[in-house]
Amino acid sequence: MKRSTKTLFLLLLTIMLYPIPNWAQPEDGTFSLQEAQDFAMKNSYVLKNTNLDITKAQKKVWETITIGLPQVSGTMNYMYNIDAAKTPFPVAIIPKDFWPVLGIPDDTPPDGTYPISFAQKYNSDFGFTVNQLLFDGSYIVGVGSSKLYLNLSKQAHEKTAIDIREAVTQAYYMVLIGQENKKVMRGNLANTEKLYSETKAYFENGFREEQDVDQMKLMVKKAENEVLKAEREIKTAKVVLKYAMGYGLESEIYLTDSLLGFLSPLLAKKDAGSLNVSNHIDYRLSESNYLVSEKLLKLEKSAYLPKLNAFYTWTKTAYGDDSNLFKSSVPWFKSSLLGFQLSVPIFNSGQKSSKVQQARIDLDIAANERMLASQTLQKDYLTALANMESALEKYQNDKENKELAEKILDKTKVKFNNGISSSTELSQIETQYIQSHGAYIGSMLELLQNDLTLKKTLGKL
Repeated sequence: MKRSTKTLFLLLLTIMLYPIPNWAQPEDGTFSLQEAQDFAMKNSYVLKNTNLDITKAQKKVWETITIGLPQVSGTMNYMYNIDAAKTPFPVAIIPKDFWPVLGIPDDTPPDGTYPISFAQKYNSDFGFTVNQLLFDGSYIVGVGSSKLYLNLSKQAHEKTAIDIREAVTQAYYMVLIGQENKKVMRGNLANTEKLYSETKAYFENGFREEQDVDQMKLMVKKAENEVLKAEREIKTAKVVLKYAMGYGLESEIYLTDSLLGFLSPLLAKKDAGSLNVSNHIDYRLSESNYLVSEKLLKLEKSAYLPKLNAFYTWTKTAYGDDSNLFKSSVPWFKSSLLGFQLSVPIFNSGQKSSKVQQARIDLDIAANERMLASQTLQKDYLTALANMESALEKYQNDKENKELAEKILDKTKVKFNNGISSSTELSQIETQYIQSHGAYIGSMLELLQNDLTLKKTLGKL
């Protein structure tokens, strides 16, 4: 069972990458594999987050679209000129009667200048501006790119759901394997305890040596340890399963599917089906990444295009030396403006050209990654098929070995009871049986895991 323990550890490590899930659960706590997967789909925080990512991507699409829609902004200002700016002004053109008002000294030379402020102490204005994008190549590309971003979010959600279903299935199998192992180990313990009692009785009546009794006692302790080990593995496997499902760790869980129900279809050697690369989530993700790189290349190329904007501004302004500009007697002056702004890139020392070349390289990389994804899926499919065949053959061989070891053990027990076989030989034969049974349990798990890998490779998980 070393292989089972190692597999369980790796599975637990994998599932720990996911955030702690929601602990909502049904009252009865019984699950088939399908029900366990469905429960995980509803209670996984990972999937909740990917669903939020989809919603966020939808908002991002609208955010990008609104860039090309009218943009309206309003402003309002109120200002007090504490120390208004002054301009040197020739006093010769100012009538003498206004000199006292402006604070010009009487002894100022007629051909001189005097700093005068033409600003009033208070002024206020309010208005609004409307901007409208008429043409921008990057905007057109950006709208298409935002929709690709939404598609990528949906595909990421789909891939996460597949990974969680795989984790739940793995853990479900581990519990069933542990329960099967425990059942066999309990049976072996019961037989060993019975044999120990019989040997002890023979010893008390002088038909056995004390060494035989001690040897049988060691075998009982060894069988007890195997049962305890099986119970611990089941407990750990259930913790992993409940964690993967989002089920309460302190609550009990019961599985309704049987191990034989999963193994029987595999032993029937049905056709696994053919691989359709274009429908696999990994290939579709690589295809989406290629389309994103394609859009980014178009975005860099669009930087060579001009940009055209239209704008309209409407404003009302008031001035005065009194702080209260909102009296009815204060006049407000209206102004408005309609205009267009054209921005044309002329020369940037090759910066745009360099960005286009980098984007083209990224597109080539994405194309290579798409091809690599296709070949990787085909390789994984052929490897999974070969591994499945090997696992099936190994399972059949280990099953035969287990049955032979059990047969040998039964015969050796009979020989021991008849005084033909020694307790040491019986102990060795029992160890051989436990090892063959462990290999059989391991081959069952390997067969189920290879079937799971094959289904994931085919995109059927």
